[in-house]
Amino acid sequence: MATRLGLSLPQMKQYDIGRDIPAVARAAEEIGYESLWVFERILFPEPARQGLYGVPGLPWPDQYRSVADPLVSLTLAAAVTERARLGTSVLVGQLHVPFQLARALASLDAASGGRVVAGIGTGWSHDEYAAASVAPFEKRGQVLDELLDVCRAVWGPDPVSYEGELTTIAPSVVGPKPAGPIPVLLPANSPKAARRLVDRADGWMPGAAGAEQLAAQWRGLQELAEERGRKEPIQSVLRVNTIYTRDEYKGDDRRPFQGSVAQIVEDLVAHNAVGLEEILIDLQGLARDADELTDVAAEVFTAAREAGV
Repeated sequence: MATRLGLSLPQMKQYDIGRDIPAVARAAEEIGYESLWVFERILFPEPARQGLYGVPGLPWPDQYRSVADPLVSLTLAAAVTERARLGTSVLVGQLHVPFQLARALASLDAASGGRVVAGIGTGWSHDEYAAASVAPFEKRGQVLDELLDVCRAVWGPDPVSYEGELTTIAPSVVGPKPAGPIPVLLPANSPKAARRLVDRADGWMPGAAGAEQLAAQWRGLQELAEERGRKEPIQSVLRVNTIYTRDEYKGDDRRPFQGSVAQIVEDLVAHNAVGLEEILIDLQGLARDADELTDVAAEVFTAAREAGV
C-alpha cells in the first residue's frame, strides 16, 4: 500500500487566501493528495526577541508576516473538497482557550463528514504566548494536558463535565459532536513529550530532519509504547518542510528537502523507507503564487509515485 501524501495549503503572505486556499485544495484533491494541512503563526514580532524556533539569531521568514488562521483556512478547504482529510500541523494548543478549540474542531469535523486530524504542539514563541493571554509559556505542558482532557470530554457523550485549572464545564449538552473520532497527533521532542504521546494521543507528527534520525526516533517511540503497555498502533504523519528551488541545488551543504523536484523526491524516497503512514509536504514557502504551488505540487506527486513513494 502506497504511503499517503498530503499537501500544505497556501496560508502565507504571498497568497490571496480567499481565492487561493479553495483553488489549491480542489486541485490537490484532483491530483491525488489524500490530506490537506495548515500550520499556525499568529504574529511577526518586530524586532524579534527570539530567533526562529527559539534558535538565537535565526531570522523569521518574511512569509510569516501574514499567516492565515488555520481553522479558517481548513474551513475554506472543507467547503470545496469531498475526500481529503483536513489536518493541523500543528495548532499551538496553548494559544487557544481549550473549550473553544475543542468545540471548533468538533464543528469542523461534523461539517466535513469526519475528516479532521488534530496535530497539536506547544510552540516556542514567547511573544505568541503573551499575545494569546491563555497561560504563560512556563505552563505549556500543563495547558496541553488540560486541552487533551477537555477535547476528550467535549467530543464524548453528554452530559459533558470537567474541572481543571483553566476550564470548568458544568454538566452540559455540548454539540455538535464530531462525525467520528478525531485523531490527535503530537510531536515527541523530549522524553516527557514522548510519554504523553504514548499514553494520551493517537499518533506522532515528527518533522523531517534526516532519514536516519527519523528511523531512530520511530524505533525509540515504538519501544516506549511497548514498555508502557500501549495496545493501539501509533498513527504517524511526517511533516516535510521543503526549500524548493527551480534548479538543482549544487552545493555540498544541501539540507534534506532542499533543491529541485528531483532532489525533494530523492529525500522523500529515503524518508519513506522508515515506514511511516503518511508524509505531509509543505511547498508553499518559496512558491511565487498559487499557480506555481499547484504546478510544483503536481510534479512532486507524480514523481514521488513513480519513485515508489
